Amino acid sequence: MNYRMIKYVLGWVLLFEALFLTAPTLTALICKEEVLAALLWCVAACMAVGFLLILRRPKNMTLYSKEGFVIVSLSWVVLSVFGAMPFYVSGAIPSFVDALFESVSGFTTTGSSILADVESMPRALLLWRSITHWVGGMGVLVFVMAFLPLSGGQNMHIMKAESPGPDVSKLVPRVRTTALILYVIYFCLTLLQFLLLLCGGMSPFDAINTAMATAGTGGFGTRADSLRSFSPYIQWVVTIFMLIFSLNFASYYLAFRGRIKEAFSAEIRSFLLIVAGAGIFIAWNIRASFSTWAEALRHAFFTVGSIISTTGFATVDFDLWPAASKALLVLLMFLGACAGSTGGGIKISRIVILVKGMLRELRVAIHPKQVKKISIDGRPVEHEVVRSVNAYIVCYLVVFAASVFFVSLENHDLVTNFTAVAATLNNVGPGLSQVGPTQNFAFFSTPSKLILIFDMLAGRLELFPMLLLFTPGTWKKQ
Repeated sequence: MNYRMIKYVLGWVLLFEALFLTAPTLTALICKEEVLAALLWCVAACMAVGFLLILRRPKNMTLYSKEGFVIVSLSWVVLSVFGAMPFYVSGAIPSFVDALFESVSGFTTTGSSILADVESMPRALLLWRSITHWVGGMGVLVFVMAFLPLSGGQNMHIMKAESPGPDVSKLVPRVRTTALILYVIYFCLTLLQFLLLLCGGMSPFDAINTAMATAGTGGFGTRADSLRSFSPYIQWVVTIFMLIFSLNFASYYLAFRGRIKEAFSAEIRSFLLIVAGAGIFIAWNIRASFSTWAEALRHAFFTVGSIISTTGFATVDFDLWPAASKALLVLLMFLGACAGSTGGGIKISRIVILVKGMLRELRVAIHPKQVKKISIDGRPVEHEVVRSVNAYIVCYLVVFAASVFFVSLENHDLVTNFTAVAATLNNVGPGLSQVGPTQNFAFFSTPSKLILIFDMLAGRLELFPMLLLFTPGTWKKQ
Protein backbone atom coordinates (compact mmCIF):
# COMPACT_ATOMS: atom_id res chain seq x y z
CA MET A 1 0.00 0.00 0.00
CA ASN A 2 1.47 3.35 -1.07
CA TYR A 3 0.45 5.40 1.98
CA ARG A 4 2.45 8.47 1.00
CA MET A 5 0.69 8.64 -2.35
CA ILE A 6 -2.70 8.28 -0.65
CA LYS A 7 -1.80 11.12 1.72
CA TYR A 8 -0.63 13.26 -1.22
CA VAL A 9 -3.90 12.89 -3.14
CA LEU A 10 -5.95 13.58 0.00
CA GLY A 11 -4.00 16.81 0.42
CA TRP A 12 -4.97 17.95 -3.07
CA VAL A 13 -8.61 17.03 -2.42
CA LEU A 14 -8.62 19.34 0.62
CA LEU A 15 -6.99 22.17 -1.34
CA PHE A 16 -9.68 21.91 -4.00
CA GLU A 17 -12.32 21.88 -1.26
CA ALA A 18 -10.81 25.11 0.09
CA LEU A 19 -11.10 26.55 -3.42
CA PHE A 20 -14.80 25.67 -3.63
CA LEU A 21 -15.37 27.11 -0.13
CA THR A 22 -14.30 30.55 -1.34
CA ALA A 23 -17.66 31.01 -3.14
CA PRO A 24 -19.83 30.83 0.01
CA THR A 25 -17.17 32.85 1.87
CA LEU A 26 -17.47 35.68 -0.67
CA THR A 27 -21.27 35.37 -0.47
CA ALA A 28 -21.12 35.81 3.32
CA LEU A 29 -18.84 38.83 2.85
CA ILE A 30 -21.13 40.48 0.28
CA CYS A 31 -24.31 39.72 2.25
CA LYS A 32 -22.61 40.70 5.54
CA GLU A 33 -23.61 37.42 7.21
CA GLU A 34 -22.34 36.34 10.63
CA VAL A 35 -21.10 33.01 9.25
CA LEU A 36 -18.18 34.78 7.51
CA ALA A 37 -15.73 34.12 10.37
CA ALA A 38 -16.66 30.43 10.47
CA LEU A 39 -16.22 30.08 6.71
CA LEU A 40 -12.83 31.81 6.80
CA TRP A 41 -11.76 29.40 9.56
CA CYS A 42 -12.92 26.43 7.43
CA VAL A 43 -11.04 27.67 4.35
CA ALA A 44 -7.91 28.12 6.46
CA ALA A 45 -8.27 24.65 8.01
CA CYS A 46 -8.67 22.97 4.60
CA MET A 47 -5.66 24.83 3.21
CA ALA A 48 -3.47 24.16 6.25
CA VAL A 49 -4.16 20.42 6.38
CA GLY A 50 -4.01 20.17 2.59
CA PHE A 51 -0.60 21.85 2.38
CA LEU A 52 0.73 19.67 5.21
CA LEU A 53 -0.30 16.53 3.32
CA ILE A 54 1.30 17.59 0.00
CA LEU A 55 4.39 19.12 1.59
CA ARG A 56 6.52 16.10 0.72
CA ARG A 57 5.86 14.82 -2.77
CA PRO A 58 6.21 11.00 -2.68
CA LYS A 59 9.12 9.55 -4.61
CA ASN A 60 7.05 6.53 -5.55
CA MET A 61 4.00 7.82 -7.48
CA THR A 62 2.77 4.31 -8.35
CA LEU A 63 -0.90 3.56 -7.83
CA TYR A 64 -2.62 0.21 -8.21
CA SER A 65 -6.28 -0.75 -8.14
CA LYS A 66 -6.27 -1.23 -4.36
CA GLU A 67 -4.86 2.25 -3.73
CA GLY A 68 -7.44 3.65 -6.17
CA PHE A 69 -10.31 2.27 -4.09
CA VAL A 70 -8.76 3.46 -0.81
CA ILE A 71 -8.07 6.95 -2.18
CA VAL A 72 -11.65 7.30 -3.42
CA SER A 73 -13.31 6.13 -0.20
CA LEU A 74 -11.01 8.13 2.11
CA SER A 75 -11.30 11.22 -0.11
CA TRP A 76 -15.07 11.20 0.18
CA VAL A 77 -14.93 10.70 3.95
CA VAL A 78 -12.39 13.51 4.42
CA LEU A 79 -14.28 15.75 1.98
CA SER A 80 -17.51 15.21 3.92
CA VAL A 81 -15.96 15.75 7.36
CA PHE A 82 -14.39 19.07 6.34
CA GLY A 83 -17.53 19.93 4.38
CA ALA A 84 -19.54 19.61 7.60
CA MET A 85 -17.40 22.19 9.39
CA PRO A 86 -19.15 25.32 7.94
CA PHE A 87 -22.50 24.06 9.29
CA TYR A 88 -21.06 23.06 12.67
CA VAL A 89 -18.56 25.86 13.35
CA SER A 90 -21.09 28.54 12.37
CA GLY A 91 -23.62 27.08 14.80
CA ALA A 92 -26.23 26.68 12.06
CA ILE A 93 -26.32 22.95 12.86
CA PRO A 94 -25.26 22.48 16.53
CA SER A 95 -24.80 18.69 16.36
CA PHE A 96 -21.70 17.49 14.49
CA VAL A 97 -23.43 14.24 13.45
CA ASP A 98 -26.28 16.29 11.98
CA ALA A 99 -23.78 18.57 10.22
CA LEU A 100 -21.97 15.51 8.88
CA PHE A 101 -25.29 14.04 7.70
CA GLU A 102 -26.05 17.26 5.79
CA SER A 103 -22.55 17.35 4.30
CA VAL A 104 -22.54 13.69 3.24
CA SER A 105 -26.04 14.11 1.82
CA GLY A 106 -24.73 17.04 -0.21
CA PHE A 107 -21.55 15.49 -1.59
CA THR A 108 -23.22 12.15 -2.34
CA THR A 109 -26.01 14.11 -4.10
CA THR A 110 -28.62 12.42 -1.92
CA GLY A 111 -30.53 15.49 -0.79
CA SER A 112 -31.89 13.99 2.44
CA SER A 113 -31.83 16.74 5.07
CA ILE A 114 -32.08 17.20 8.81
CA LEU A 115 -33.13 20.85 8.41
CA ALA A 116 -36.72 21.72 9.27
CA ASP A 117 -36.47 25.39 8.23
CA VAL A 118 -34.22 25.75 5.19
CA GLU A 119 -35.20 29.37 4.56
CA SER A 120 -33.76 30.54 7.90
CA MET A 121 -30.28 29.35 6.88
CA PRO A 122 -27.73 32.00 5.82
CA ARG A 123 -27.46 32.37 2.04
CA ALA A 124 -23.76 31.45 2.19
CA LEU A 125 -24.56 28.05 3.73
CA LEU A 126 -27.41 27.45 1.28
CA LEU A 127 -24.92 28.08 -1.53
CA TRP A 128 -22.42 25.69 0.10
CA ARG A 129 -25.09 22.96 0.21
CA SER A 130 -25.66 23.38 -3.53
CA ILE A 131 -21.92 23.45 -4.27
CA THR A 132 -21.51 20.13 -2.46
CA HIS A 133 -24.09 18.70 -4.88
CA TRP A 134 -22.29 20.10 -7.92
CA VAL A 135 -18.85 18.90 -6.77
CA GLY A 136 -20.15 15.48 -5.74
CA GLY A 137 -22.21 14.98 -8.89
CA MET A 138 -19.32 14.50 -11.26
CA GLY A 139 -16.95 13.44 -8.49
CA VAL A 140 -14.27 15.53 -6.85
CA LEU A 141 -11.51 13.15 -7.93
CA VAL A 142 -12.56 13.43 -11.58
CA PHE A 143 -11.93 17.17 -11.13
CA VAL A 144 -8.61 16.59 -9.34
CA MET A 145 -7.46 14.16 -12.07
CA ALA A 146 -7.73 16.90 -14.67
CA PHE A 147 -4.89 18.72 -12.86
CA LEU A 148 -2.96 16.14 -10.82
CA PRO A 149 0.18 14.87 -12.60
CA LEU A 150 -0.46 11.12 -12.57
CA SER A 151 -0.01 8.65 -15.39
CA GLY A 152 -3.06 7.56 -17.38
CA GLY A 153 -3.18 4.07 -15.89
CA GLN A 154 -3.06 5.38 -12.33
CA ASN A 155 -5.76 7.95 -13.06
CA MET A 156 -7.89 5.16 -14.51
CA HIS A 157 -7.75 3.22 -11.21
CA ILE A 158 -9.21 6.27 -9.45
CA MET A 159 -11.76 6.97 -12.17
CA LYS A 160 -13.05 3.38 -12.14
CA ALA A 161 -13.41 3.45 -8.36
CA GLU A 162 -15.32 6.75 -8.30
CA SER A 163 -17.43 6.62 -11.47
CA PRO A 164 -20.95 5.14 -11.26
CA GLY A 165 -21.87 2.07 -13.30
CA PRO A 166 -20.39 -1.30 -14.25
CA ASP A 167 -18.09 0.03 -16.98
CA VAL A 168 -15.85 3.07 -17.33
CA SER A 169 -14.34 3.83 -20.72
CA LYS A 170 -12.05 6.60 -21.85
CA LEU A 171 -13.51 9.09 -24.31
CA VAL A 172 -10.00 9.87 -25.56
CA PRO A 173 -6.67 8.05 -25.05
CA ARG A 174 -5.58 10.29 -22.14
CA VAL A 175 -7.58 9.89 -18.92
CA ARG A 176 -6.81 13.46 -17.82
CA THR A 177 -8.30 14.75 -21.07
CA THR A 178 -11.35 12.53 -20.53
CA ALA A 179 -11.83 14.05 -17.07
CA LEU A 180 -11.53 17.54 -18.52
CA ILE A 181 -14.05 16.78 -21.29
CA LEU A 182 -16.55 15.45 -18.73
CA TYR A 183 -16.28 18.58 -16.62
CA VAL A 184 -16.60 20.87 -19.65
CA ILE A 185 -19.85 19.08 -20.62
CA TYR A 186 -21.00 19.26 -16.99
CA PHE A 187 -20.25 22.97 -16.68
CA CYS A 188 -21.86 23.89 -20.00
CA LEU A 189 -25.08 22.02 -19.21
CA THR A 190 -25.21 23.63 -15.75
CA LEU A 191 -24.71 27.08 -17.28
CA LEU A 192 -27.42 26.43 -19.88
CA GLN A 193 -29.93 25.46 -17.20
CA PHE A 194 -28.99 28.50 -15.11
CA LEU A 195 -29.70 30.81 -18.06
CA LEU A 196 -33.03 29.11 -18.85
CA LEU A 197 -34.11 29.44 -15.21
CA LEU A 198 -33.24 33.14 -15.30
CA CYS A 199 -35.40 33.49 -18.42
CA GLY A 200 -38.29 32.02 -16.42
CA GLY A 201 -38.10 34.76 -13.80
CA MET A 202 -36.09 32.93 -11.15
CA SER A 203 -33.77 35.10 -9.05
CA PRO A 204 -30.03 34.63 -9.79
CA PHE A 205 -29.48 33.11 -6.33
CA ASP A 206 -32.32 30.60 -6.67
CA ALA A 207 -31.29 29.85 -10.26
CA ILE A 208 -27.64 29.06 -9.50
CA ASN A 209 -28.59 26.89 -6.51
CA THR A 210 -31.27 25.02 -8.47
CA ALA A 211 -28.98 24.53 -11.47
CA MET A 212 -26.15 23.10 -9.34
CA ALA A 213 -28.53 20.85 -7.38
CA THR A 214 -30.09 19.58 -10.62
CA ALA A 215 -26.71 19.03 -12.27
CA GLY A 216 -25.55 16.89 -9.38
CA THR A 217 -29.00 15.23 -9.20
CA GLY A 218 -28.99 16.25 -5.55
CA GLY A 219 -32.19 18.04 -4.64
CA PHE A 220 -31.19 20.57 -1.98
CA GLY A 221 -33.30 23.70 -2.48
CA THR A 222 -33.44 27.24 -1.17
CA ARG A 223 -37.09 27.03 -0.14
CA ALA A 224 -38.96 24.84 2.32
CA ASP A 225 -41.49 23.82 -0.35
CA SER A 226 -38.76 22.71 -2.79
CA LEU A 227 -40.02 23.82 -6.25
CA ARG A 228 -43.76 23.93 -5.53
CA SER A 229 -43.99 27.73 -5.59
CA PHE A 230 -42.26 28.14 -8.95
CA SER A 231 -43.99 28.47 -12.32
CA PRO A 232 -44.86 25.53 -14.62
CA TYR A 233 -42.11 26.77 -16.99
CA ILE A 234 -39.48 26.46 -14.23
CA GLN A 235 -40.76 23.01 -13.30
CA TRP A 236 -40.61 21.77 -16.91
CA VAL A 237 -37.07 23.15 -17.34
CA VAL A 238 -35.95 21.33 -14.19
CA THR A 239 -37.74 18.14 -15.33
CA ILE A 240 -35.89 18.16 -18.65
CA PHE A 241 -32.51 18.82 -17.06
CA MET A 242 -32.99 16.17 -14.37
CA LEU A 243 -33.37 13.69 -17.23
CA ILE A 244 -30.44 15.21 -19.17
CA PHE A 245 -28.13 14.76 -16.19
CA SER A 246 -29.43 11.18 -15.77
CA LEU A 247 -27.95 10.07 -19.09
CA ASN A 248 -24.42 8.80 -19.64
CA PHE A 249 -22.19 11.83 -20.23
CA ALA A 250 -20.18 9.87 -22.77
CA SER A 251 -23.28 9.84 -25.00
CA TYR A 252 -23.13 13.64 -25.32
CA TYR A 253 -19.52 13.45 -26.45
CA LEU A 254 -20.36 10.71 -28.95
CA ALA A 255 -23.32 12.72 -30.27
CA PHE A 256 -21.09 15.79 -30.61
CA ARG A 257 -18.64 13.71 -32.67
CA GLY A 258 -21.49 12.60 -34.94
CA ARG A 259 -21.71 9.02 -33.58
CA ILE A 260 -25.46 9.27 -32.96
CA LYS A 261 -26.19 5.54 -33.14
CA GLU A 262 -23.56 4.77 -30.48
CA ALA A 263 -24.82 7.63 -28.31
CA PHE A 264 -28.40 6.32 -28.38
CA SER A 265 -27.47 3.09 -26.58
CA ALA A 266 -29.70 0.30 -25.27
CA GLU A 267 -29.34 1.72 -21.77
CA ILE A 268 -30.55 5.18 -22.82
CA ARG A 269 -33.41 3.73 -24.88
CA SER A 270 -34.49 1.62 -21.89
CA PHE A 271 -34.23 4.61 -19.54
CA LEU A 272 -36.37 6.88 -21.73
CA LEU A 273 -38.94 4.11 -22.24
CA ILE A 274 -39.22 3.61 -18.46
CA VAL A 275 -39.61 7.37 -17.90
CA ALA A 276 -42.32 7.66 -20.58
CA GLY A 277 -44.24 4.62 -19.32
CA ALA A 278 -44.04 5.58 -15.64
CA GLY A 279 -44.95 9.21 -16.34
CA ILE A 280 -48.04 8.32 -18.38
CA PHE A 281 -49.23 5.70 -15.87
CA ILE A 282 -48.85 8.00 -12.85
CA ALA A 283 -50.53 10.89 -14.69
CA TRP A 284 -53.50 8.60 -15.36
CA ASN A 285 -53.46 7.33 -11.77
CA ILE A 286 -53.46 10.81 -10.18
CA ARG A 287 -55.69 12.51 -12.78
CA ALA A 288 -58.58 12.97 -10.31
CA SER A 289 -56.38 15.08 -8.00
CA PHE A 290 -55.80 17.81 -10.60
CA SER A 291 -58.03 20.12 -12.62
CA THR A 292 -56.47 19.36 -16.03
CA TRP A 293 -54.55 16.60 -17.78
CA ALA A 294 -51.72 19.06 -18.44
CA GLU A 295 -51.27 19.66 -14.72
CA ALA A 296 -51.37 15.93 -13.94
CA LEU A 297 -48.78 15.22 -16.66
CA ARG A 298 -46.49 18.02 -15.42
CA HIS A 299 -46.47 16.78 -11.82
CA ALA A 300 -46.25 13.12 -12.88
CA PHE A 301 -43.27 13.59 -15.20
CA PHE A 302 -41.55 15.97 -12.77
CA THR A 303 -41.83 13.42 -9.95
CA VAL A 304 -40.81 10.48 -12.16
CA GLY A 305 -37.81 12.48 -13.39
CA SER A 306 -36.95 13.53 -9.85
CA ILE A 307 -37.05 9.98 -8.46
CA ILE A 308 -35.44 7.99 -11.30
CA SER A 309 -32.70 10.61 -11.66
CA THR A 310 -32.35 10.44 -7.86
CA THR A 311 -32.55 14.24 -7.64
CA GLY A 312 -35.32 14.46 -5.05
CA PHE A 313 -36.99 17.77 -5.91
CA ALA A 314 -40.76 17.95 -5.38
CA THR A 315 -43.66 19.96 -6.77
CA VAL A 316 -46.33 18.07 -4.81
CA ASP A 317 -46.49 15.80 -1.76
CA PHE A 318 -46.41 12.49 -3.64
CA ASP A 319 -46.79 10.68 -0.31
CA LEU A 320 -50.52 11.52 -0.68
CA TRP A 321 -50.80 9.82 -4.09
CA PRO A 322 -52.54 6.46 -4.68
CA ALA A 323 -50.70 3.31 -3.55
CA ALA A 324 -49.94 2.19 -7.13
CA SER A 325 -48.15 5.46 -7.93
CA LYS A 326 -46.13 5.33 -4.70
CA ALA A 327 -45.17 1.69 -5.33
CA LEU A 328 -43.94 2.62 -8.82
CA LEU A 329 -41.92 5.54 -7.42
CA VAL A 330 -40.23 3.22 -4.90
CA LEU A 331 -39.34 0.86 -7.76
CA LEU A 332 -37.85 3.80 -9.69
CA MET A 333 -35.71 4.63 -6.63
CA PHE A 334 -33.97 1.29 -7.03
CA LEU A 335 -33.63 1.43 -10.82
CA GLY A 336 -31.91 4.81 -10.79
CA ALA A 337 -30.21 6.65 -13.62
CA CYS A 338 -27.79 5.59 -16.37
CA ALA A 339 -24.19 4.56 -15.72
CA GLY A 340 -21.75 7.43 -16.26
CA SER A 341 -24.32 10.03 -15.17
CA THR A 342 -24.54 12.02 -11.94
CA GLY A 343 -27.54 9.95 -10.78
CA GLY A 344 -27.66 7.15 -8.23
CA GLY A 345 -29.54 3.87 -7.85
CA ILE A 346 -28.59 0.43 -9.12
CA LYS A 347 -28.25 1.90 -12.66
CA ILE A 348 -30.16 1.02 -15.82
CA SER A 349 -27.10 -0.63 -17.40
CA ARG A 350 -27.04 -3.23 -14.61
CA ILE A 351 -30.79 -3.75 -14.94
CA VAL A 352 -30.41 -4.33 -18.70
CA ILE A 353 -27.66 -6.90 -18.08
CA LEU A 354 -29.72 -8.63 -15.36
CA VAL A 355 -32.84 -8.82 -17.55
CA LYS A 356 -30.88 -10.13 -20.53
CA GLY A 357 -29.17 -12.66 -18.27
CA MET A 358 -32.53 -13.82 -16.92
CA LEU A 359 -33.93 -14.22 -20.45
CA ARG A 360 -30.82 -16.15 -21.45
CA GLU A 361 -31.29 -18.56 -18.53
CA LEU A 362 -34.93 -19.09 -19.52
CA ARG A 363 -33.87 -19.94 -23.08
CA VAL A 364 -31.19 -22.33 -21.80
CA ALA A 365 -33.79 -24.05 -19.59
CA ILE A 366 -35.92 -24.68 -22.68
CA HIS A 367 -33.01 -25.42 -25.05
CA PRO A 368 -30.13 -26.77 -22.89
CA LYS A 369 -27.78 -27.24 -25.85
CA GLN A 370 -28.17 -23.66 -27.04
CA VAL A 371 -25.25 -21.48 -25.97
CA LYS A 372 -25.70 -17.77 -26.55
CA LYS A 373 -23.80 -14.94 -24.89
CA ILE A 374 -25.50 -11.82 -23.59
CA SER A 375 -25.06 -8.94 -26.00
CA ILE A 376 -25.87 -5.24 -25.76
CA ASP A 377 -25.84 -2.88 -28.74
CA GLY A 378 -24.56 -5.72 -30.89
CA ARG A 379 -21.52 -6.37 -28.69
CA PRO A 380 -21.13 -9.40 -26.39
CA VAL A 381 -21.00 -8.70 -22.67
CA GLU A 382 -17.93 -10.28 -21.10
CA HIS A 383 -18.50 -12.91 -18.42
CA GLU A 384 -16.41 -10.80 -16.02
CA VAL A 385 -18.89 -7.92 -16.37
CA VAL A 386 -21.89 -10.22 -15.75
CA ARG A 387 -20.14 -11.70 -12.70
CA SER A 388 -19.37 -8.21 -11.41
CA VAL A 389 -23.01 -7.11 -11.82
CA ASN A 390 -24.28 -10.22 -10.01
CA ALA A 391 -21.79 -9.66 -7.17
CA TYR A 392 -22.86 -6.02 -6.90
CA ILE A 393 -26.56 -6.94 -6.66
CA VAL A 394 -25.90 -9.53 -3.93
CA CYS A 395 -23.76 -7.04 -2.01
CA TYR A 396 -26.40 -4.34 -2.49
CA LEU A 397 -29.17 -6.57 -1.10
CA VAL A 398 -27.07 -7.52 1.94
CA VAL A 399 -26.25 -3.88 2.77
CA PHE A 400 -29.86 -2.82 2.16
CA ALA A 401 -31.35 -5.58 4.33
CA ALA A 402 -28.86 -5.01 7.16
CA SER A 403 -29.49 -1.26 7.11
CA VAL A 404 -33.28 -1.67 7.21
CA PHE A 405 -32.94 -4.09 10.14
CA PHE A 406 -30.71 -1.83 12.26
CA VAL A 407 -32.71 1.33 11.50
CA SER A 408 -35.90 -0.60 12.40
CA LEU A 409 -34.61 -1.07 15.96
CA GLU A 410 -35.95 2.44 16.64
CA ASN A 411 -39.51 1.14 16.09
CA HIS A 412 -40.53 3.60 13.39
CA ASP A 413 -43.05 2.24 10.90
CA LEU A 414 -41.75 -0.14 8.22
CA VAL A 415 -42.51 2.21 5.31
CA THR A 416 -40.41 4.93 6.96
CA ASN A 417 -37.49 2.58 7.65
CA PHE A 418 -37.62 0.87 4.25
CA THR A 419 -37.84 4.05 2.19
CA ALA A 420 -35.32 5.93 4.37
CA VAL A 421 -32.71 3.30 3.54
CA ALA A 422 -33.84 3.17 -0.10
CA ALA A 423 -33.62 6.96 -0.33
CA THR A 424 -30.10 7.10 1.14
CA LEU A 425 -28.53 3.99 -0.39
CA ASN A 426 -29.85 5.02 -3.82
CA ASN A 427 -29.00 8.70 -3.20
CA VAL A 428 -32.59 9.79 -3.89
CA GLY A 429 -33.34 12.07 -0.93
CA PRO A 430 -37.01 11.84 0.06
CA GLY A 431 -38.85 8.63 0.87
CA LEU A 432 -42.38 8.05 2.13
CA SER A 433 -44.27 8.41 5.42
CA GLN A 434 -42.06 10.16 8.03
CA VAL A 435 -39.31 10.80 5.44
CA GLY A 436 -41.68 11.98 2.70
CA PRO A 437 -41.06 15.02 0.48
CA THR A 438 -42.40 17.44 3.12
CA GLN A 439 -40.52 15.83 6.03
CA ASN A 440 -36.87 15.47 7.11
CA PHE A 441 -34.50 12.97 8.76
CA ALA A 442 -33.88 14.89 12.01
CA PHE A 443 -35.98 12.50 14.14
CA PHE A 444 -33.63 9.53 13.65
CA SER A 445 -31.26 8.68 16.51
CA THR A 446 -27.50 9.20 16.18
CA PRO A 447 -26.77 5.48 15.48
CA SER A 448 -29.42 5.42 12.73
CA LYS A 449 -28.05 8.62 11.22
CA LEU A 450 -24.56 7.07 11.14
CA ILE A 451 -25.97 4.02 9.34
CA LEU A 452 -27.71 6.26 6.81
CA ILE A 453 -24.49 8.29 6.39
CA PHE A 454 -22.67 5.06 5.55
CA ASP A 455 -25.46 4.12 3.12
CA MET A 456 -25.18 7.46 1.33
CA LEU A 457 -21.42 7.09 0.89
CA ALA A 458 -21.66 3.42 -0.07
CA GLY A 459 -24.41 4.13 -2.58
CA ARG A 460 -22.55 7.00 -4.22
CA LEU A 461 -19.32 4.98 -4.49
CA GLU A 462 -21.05 1.80 -5.70
CA LEU A 463 -20.53 -0.09 -2.39
CA PHE A 464 -17.14 -1.71 -2.97
CA PRO A 465 -14.78 1.22 -2.17
CA MET A 466 -16.48 1.82 1.18
CA LEU A 467 -16.69 -1.88 2.05
CA LEU A 468 -13.01 -2.37 1.19
CA LEU A 469 -12.09 0.14 3.90
CA PHE A 470 -13.32 -2.40 6.46
CA THR A 471 -11.64 -5.39 4.80
CA PRO A 472 -8.38 -6.39 6.60
CA GLY A 473 -6.77 -7.57 3.36
CA THR A 474 -6.93 -4.04 1.96
CA TRP A 475 -4.32 -2.83 4.44
CA LYS A 476 -1.93 -5.79 4.25
CA LYS A 477 1.39 -5.42 2.46
CA GLN A 478 1.60 -7.45 -0.73
